[in-house]
Amino acid sequence: MRIKLRGRSAIRLGNSERNLNRIPKKTDPWKLLRSTCLLLLPVLLTSLVVLSGCARKPEPADLIITGARVYTVNPAQPRAEAVAIKGEQIVFVGSNRQAKKFAGSQTKIIQAEGRLLLPGFQDSHVHFVGGSINLNRVDLAGTRTVEEIQQRIRKFAAGHPELPWIQGRGWMYSAFPGDRPHKKYLDEVVSDRPAIMRCADGHTSWVNSKALALAGITRKTPDPPDGKIVRDEKGEPTGALLEGASSLVGRLVPSPTREERLEGLRLGMQEAARWGVTCVHGLGGEFEDLELFEQLRAEGSQTLRLVIAMWVSEPGPREKDFEAYEAARAKYNDPWLAVRGVKLMLDGVIDSGTGAMLQPYEGMNGHSGKLFWEPEDYIKAVMELSRRGIQVSTHSIGDRAIKLTLDAYEKALKESGHPELRHKIEHVECIAADDFVRFNNPGIIASFQPLHADPDPVWMSAWIKNVGPEREQRAFPWKSVLRAGGRLAFGSDWPVVTINPWPGLQMAVTREDWTGKPAGGWIPGEKVALEEAIRAYTLGGAYALNEENLRGSIEPGKLADMILLNQNIFEIPPSEIRHTYSVLTVVGGRIVHQSGK
Repeated sequence: MRIKLRGRSAIRLGNSERNLNRIPKKTDPWKLLRSTCLLLLPVLLTSLVVLSGCARKPEPADLIITGARVYTVNPAQPRAEAVAIKGEQIVFVGSNRQAKKFAGSQTKIIQAEGRLLLPGFQDSHVHFVGGSINLNRVDLAGTRTVEEIQQRIRKFAAGHPELPWIQGRGWMYSAFPGDRPHKKYLDEVVSDRPAIMRCADGHTSWVNSKALALAGITRKTPDPPDGKIVRDEKGEPTGALLEGASSLVGRLVPSPTREERLEGLRLGMQEAARWGVTCVHGLGGEFEDLELFEQLRAEGSQTLRLVIAMWVSEPGPREKDFEAYEAARAKYNDPWLAVRGVKLMLDGVIDSGTGAMLQPYEGMNGHSGKLFWEPEDYIKAVMELSRRGIQVSTHSIGDRAIKLTLDAYEKALKESGHPELRHKIEHVECIAADDFVRFNNPGIIASFQPLHADPDPVWMSAWIKNVGPEREQRAFPWKSVLRAGGRLAFGSDWPVVTINPWPGLQMAVTREDWTGKPAGGWIPGEKVALEEAIRAYTLGGAYALNEENLRGSIEPGKLADMILLNQNIFEIPPSEIRHTYSVLTVVGGRIVHQSGK
């Protein structure tokens, strides 16, 4: 589309000429010159304005989205109609009329037809490689009964006779009698091959008898120091392996081939784009596959920005770990693929009683979980990482783990010489009452995954039963952290739950399951406003990585990452938000997903 600047095509001087003809012949020449200048001054000024306007005409944009309802997440300009993009950056945000001046003969113009345009969503906690590969395994997410679980596994196994192992993920504890899976249910549908099904939270594996036999796990096998083999009353392994015990079988599972991993990552990129996720923070499993991401970028398949952390275990990083980290950060350090920060894991999960709590779990005979690190080692590691200017993200679910994380972060931000760092606490599911005020610190980010708070009994009953009624009131306390002055970053923890952010966004504002229960929401005081939830999924995620000046909102100068939605989530019932999807996903000015629906 060509838009011509419309200026004056001719300057008319007729009146000035007539006035000059009337000047007496005998007159002061200086007075004549002054009179002439005064007469011509308006014409000269008009000409200068026209020329100045021509000089300020912007370069044509590559892409203009017009006719949209833009919610920018920029408080200085929260709403707009149109956005213009040049290269990878936003160059204009404003009205449809003003956007026209950025149109040129080669500009692609998209008519949004009144759809809602948001900044691209930032997922602040994913395991992208695991989630991507899991797209080609048994999907047990959403299953509610043993029968339903068995049906999905049976169908997958029948359709893949060539696979040496049957793998899957997504079951929940409450689907089984006693909140624990048993090998007998898996043996009934897969007896000819070893099978391993990981819980949705990733902290428990369920295996069949064939897998136990291959791993040599018997009643005499001792528990590993970082896990537990669940046994029946006779001491026989039941097929449930908690935490580190999963590796006793997991180490036998054949690793995906390079091509299988690449194909999985391509599918994962497409999955993210289709739901409107434009950037993810990878917190486990990605660092070892940096070369694969580099290949995807070279072949043009990378449609998602990745910020990748390195995993560090107890007792803490060694010098060779720092060398590996610095080499990777030097090589991968741009807005598309960046190594930044480390991931530590301080405790387990409340559902299985492995989260570290200040007080014992309900009905567990004094058991309160345990820390995966010695407190001294953990604090020392956080201090050393901070001293070197490295961001720390810590898995901390129980109130004891969260308290230790806050202790370490506060000390590091005060003493390490890098107060600009922003350390993340991942999951933050149950905070001690006296610790909320400590989140009023710009260097501490509460990284929540809203869909983990689904109150559906299949998902949440074990969690609620284990913490008891008093601690339940501090469950997933998004609003309390905000009230205390804290900063939120939302994500998914994919493949624990879907990378699709819209069910999570709905959960954040309703805290109801998909049937609308409990009415008004589970612990309704912890619901957040829609605007607050959107911010946590966009600018909050960018802020958590010190990139709020680079992305996270729609404003000139920022990266052109944005999503056009199938429905306006401001105008529909909150219970319908989960049905949202992206009809247009733009990352760095490039259209990476487009749907005609």
